[in-house]
Amino acid sequence: MRVTGRLLFVLIAALASLGAMSEQRTDQPASDKEIRIGNVMPYSGPLSEFGAIGQAEAAYFDMVNARGGINGRKIRFITRDDNSDPTTALELTRNLVEKDDVHLMFGSFGTPGNIATRWYLNEKKIPQLFVASGDEELSQAKAFPWTMGWQPSYRAEGRIYANYIQAYYPRKKIVVLWQNDQFGRMLYKGIQEGLGDMNRLVLVDIAFDINDEHLDGHVSILKRAGADIFVFLGVPSTAAKVIKLASSLKWRPVFIVNDASASIANAMAPAGLENSAGVISAAFLKDPSDPAWKDDPAMKDWFGFMDKYHHVESTNNSAALYGYAAAEALTQVLKQCGNDFSRDNIMRQAASMKSYQPSVALPNIRMNTSPNSYLPIRQMRLVQFDGRSWQPFGDVIETAFTEGAAR
Repeated sequence: MRVTGRLLFVLIAALASLGAMSEQRTDQPASDKEIRIGNVMPYSGPLSEFGAIGQAEAAYFDMVNARGGINGRKIRFITRDDNSDPTTALELTRNLVEKDDVHLMFGSFGTPGNIATRWYLNEKKIPQLFVASGDEELSQAKAFPWTMGWQPSYRAEGRIYANYIQAYYPRKKIVVLWQNDQFGRMLYKGIQEGLGDMNRLVLVDIAFDINDEHLDGHVSILKRAGADIFVFLGVPSTAAKVIKLASSLKWRPVFIVNDASASIANAMAPAGLENSAGVISAAFLKDPSDPAWKDDPAMKDWFGFMDKYHHVESTNNSAALYGYAAAEALTQVLKQCGNDFSRDNIMRQAASMKSYQPSVALPNIRMNTSPNSYLPIRQMRLVQFDGRSWQPFGDVIETAFTEGAAR
């Protein structure tokens, strides 16, 4: 997921190739029988645990089709594996547009791949909707009017953790272990921005690679620093290892993990529920492995969906729930299109969401968009794990989202 020299090369190649491409209609309406949706996911490679997002989206559209489709049209969801490689993501996206003739790209995963394809899709006026990334670079309404994010921004999430530390632990020492890519970098940037002068309390920060084999050494160094607060920014599988390592060293700091890692099934349970007790995070979706939601009607629908349309070993995968929620949101956009499924209208409807609440979002978390605001979800809740369930505390947070992402 690095976005250094290779990504720059990809972007230059994308721009250079635009002039050589044959002209295509930029506002091609869908056929009377189907709506073709393109998607790129890391079904293999270091981030394959997030391939569950695309699998759940495919199953959701199967459900929509089984129920008659959208205004008489069936959805054809075409998803491809990019192995977390932005070069591959660009090639696959071009093929989806030029060979599979998709009407829009939806929910493709990761910052580098989406940035690599953004210029091409905007030049071609192909909607690039609800990208699976919280990087604000992918929600710039003025500069890239055909590209829209979905989830809360990483920087805003980081500021939430900074605000929490300032409010509850204003003089405590801090250490940070962050994933060395755009995802981890933006989360940490938000924390640094939020801490301001309190950055002097960060004793040590360590960047780690996704396949890092030295996590035990990193955690040991962080413990020896003598900090009171341990902030982890990465993926669930790594979070589980880090929480377990800290416990094995008899280290019990205030533990903060980012939202993507705040899964009971994918992080807290593998780390050991007792070891994970007390972990703090911020969330905007319900955790399917949280017993607090066992009687929730929307989660009952989720488990029914998983049983009927998405046969997997575990129904508790938070990445799959994310895909379900994003697909539900896109379905709402397509319903709003009425009988006009032109690309212009699809984008117009995506930029006209008013207080829409995905069924599996936490209470009072709503989607709002406008032609000048391309960050649909701008709210989160602080939560703490009690060894069994996530307990929300405080109010729904919006203050960390006051900076506009549209530039």
